[in-house]
Amino acid sequence: MKKFLLFLLSLFIGLVLFIWIGKSVGWQEIKGAILSFSGQQGIIILALTIIIALLGNWKWKEILKSGGVKISFKSLLSPFLAGYAVMFLAPILLWGGEIFRSYVLKQRNMVPWPKGMASVVIDRILEWTANLLVIFIGTILFFLKIGLPPIKLMVVFGIALFILTAGIIFFYFKSIKKESMVRFFIGGNKNTPFGVEKEIFNFFKIKKIEMWKVFGITLLRTAVMYLRAWVLIIFLGKKIGFVTAVAILGFTYLAVLIPIPTSLGSHEVIQIFAFDSLGLGVSTATAFTMIIRGAELIIALTGVVILFRLGLILLKNIFFKKVNGIAKNNTV
Repeated sequence: MKKFLLFLLSLFIGLVLFIWIGKSVGWQEIKGAILSFSGQQGIIILALTIIIALLGNWKWKEILKSGGVKISFKSLLSPFLAGYAVMFLAPILLWGGEIFRSYVLKQRNMVPWPKGMASVVIDRILEWTANLLVIFIGTILFFLKIGLPPIKLMVVFGIALFILTAGIIFFYFKSIKKESMVRFFIGGNKNTPFGVEKEIFNFFKIKKIEMWKVFGITLLRTAVMYLRAWVLIIFLGKKIGFVTAVAILGFTYLAVLIPIPTSLGSHEVIQIFAFDSLGLGVSTATAFTMIIRGAELIIALTGVVILFRLGLILLKNIFFKKVNGIAKNNTV
């Protein structure tokens, strides 16, 4: 109940921000920017979004394969999209999508919980690493282009980047030295968290070719996201260079860190600051975020359908297992 209330609160905040932005920028200006975007261009943006999702699924497949778990790309796609839907529509449910993916692996593919959970944690760590890299480079390029911002804004950005960077560096430092992070935070004996941690450490080995292959897929996925941002801004009638596109992608990743469903409102606020500072126009910023959200929402809604379907199948399997168990006990 508490998590559901948090979800409603985050959604309400997002809606308030979105409505306020719409009134401030002007709905007609936003509408005009979106109308300049043709149907053919929309198909290209959607196609790039689908490629991003497929690359994410491929990355997960290779992570599992590196741990000795071989599952086909097609079999993983359903739980991946379902998990994405949870993450995109209810980010306040931290690790909700990842836990669901692990649970499906355990129920459908008999993958041990430590291996399944480790695979999605590794997936998230790699995603955070790539995102942080883009945020860091994008922020530096952004401020080099527009000049130094007010001191208060510099402090906010500095603290956010420091926390994110420190967290990633801490993980890789512990991983390379093979020192337990679970024991560092909670202490205790070896159990499921330690089993997950062991699988994670087994993946992050400098000499492991599979790890570098997955890093390559992660960077390829980031490159396609960069291409989508760059192409979309051109479609909206603005000239844009490499530096500007990296900065805008970095701000997109920054918006994702705020746990609001579909980044509603938060993405607009951040991109309006970026687009306005770069001379691209605030109405273009809002159109940019709405089109990106629309494409990703199509993927997420596909995931919702799969989520309900998988949920029903898993519930049915659990029900029949219990019925069979009761039947066997009665027979004995």
